[in-house]
Amino acid sequence: LRDINMNSDIFSSLFDVIEERKKSSPEKSYVAKLMHKGTEKINSKITEEAGEVCEAALEEDKGHLVYEICDLLFHTLVLASYKEIKLDDIRAELERRFGTSGLVEKAGRTENESK
Repeated sequence: LRDINMNSDIFSSLFDVIEERKKSSPEKSYVAKLMHKGTEKINSKITEEAGEVCEAALEEDKGHLVYEICDLLFHTLVLASYKEIKLDDIRAELERRFGTSGLVEKAGRTENESK
């Protein structure tokens, strides 16, 4: 994952690499291997990484927490790519929510969105 486009932010560069790697052989790419195994395997990694974030949050080691957060973000972006969700879709949703109180945003959700 060292091919960073300096004209782009790190999230765009990372997502571009994930998109490219999903076309690779599962024997040669971790991303392709996860995607080849499907949603359940990717979900399992996200669950594992979320637990590690929570454990690291209880420590006094900021560097470890940052490391675990990055693992969680990476695996979440892998899932997004697998499900054909683009980074622009995620940006648009965050922009839609930006400036809105979390309580107001949650109150405006439909029943399915609240789960």
